[in-house]
Amino acid sequence: MNKDEIAAQLADEVSKRFGLSKSKITPDLDFTKDVNADSIDFVELVMELEDKYDIEISDDDAAKLITFQSTVDYLYDHASKKAS
Repeated sequence: MNKDEIAAQLADEVSKRFGLSKSKITPDLDFTKDVNADSIDFVELVMELEDKYDIEISDDDAAKLITFQSTVDYLYDHASKKAS
């Protein structure tokens, strides 16, 4: 899976979960500032991503998933390693 495919899937999830228009989902979208997400919302998103990509995201790593792009990059790096 390439980064564009991951970004499209993540955009779908973020749009659905947080009620955002996809046009507002940009690489620099900040989950802590631009999305009305509390810590429970974010934990649920991380759990959904773990299930979808069959990976484990540590609490330390999850804390670094601040922007949309950092999350796409993380998923690409970790999901592709798992698949190989």
